[in-house]
This record gives sequence, C-alpha cells and structure tokens, in this order.
Amino acid sequence: MKQNAVIPYMLIGIFGIILIFVLSFKGLGDAKEIAKDKGVGAGTEKTETVAASTPEGIYKQTCIACHGDQYQGVVGPSLKGVGKKYSKDQLIEIVTKGKGNMPPNQVTAEQAPAVADWLATIK
Repeated sequence: MKQNAVIPYMLIGIFGIILIFVLSFKGLGDAKEIAKDKGVGAGTEKTETVAASTPEGIYKQTCIACHGDQYQGVVGPSLKGVGKKYSKDQLIEIVTKGKGNMPPNQVTAEQAPAVADWLATIK
C-alpha cells in the first residue's frame, strides 16, 4: 500500500499557518495592553524623561556615548585634564552651547555649574 507523503506536510503547514495567526492576534492584544499600561495612545499626556540629578548621572545619560566610560574619548575628545585646559565659565559654555562637533543643549543651564565643577575634577 502506498502512502502519500505530502499529506503530513500539508497538515503541518496548515496548522503552522493557523498558529502564526493566533499568536499574531495574541501579540496585538498584548501590545495594546502594554501601551495602555505605559500611557501610550490617544488621549494620554506626554511623559517627560526625568533628568539625572548628579553630574555623574548626567554624564552617564548624555555624554558617555561620545566621551567614553573612562573619559578617554570615543567620538568626542578625552575629558581627562579638561579642568586644567578650561575655566569653569568656559566649561559651562561648552556643555550648554556646544563646541566643535559637540551639539548644544546637552546640559541645562541649571545643571551646568555642577557639571563644570565635576568636569574640573577629572584627572
């Protein structure tokens, strides 16, 4: 007796397609629930990112990608000895207005003096 080898593959294909659709609809429901929990969607207010409160936190949040985790410089220059090279006022101006390839507004005017003091201590 000959058996048709195509039938098991067809069954697996059909059940596979059905399973894909079921999981897709389940994922859509989960996505809507997650969005609702996070306050995303129509009629919700915008959420603001809470700024870091310490100079080290600000550095980790906005500066580390360009200046490196050891202040060694990656895309941006090394920050080692920057306190000897620039005055506090110059550092405040650099972190708020930018310089060279550094974009402006990386640090708020309120945070700038604390960040400048902290930068001056990096050796």
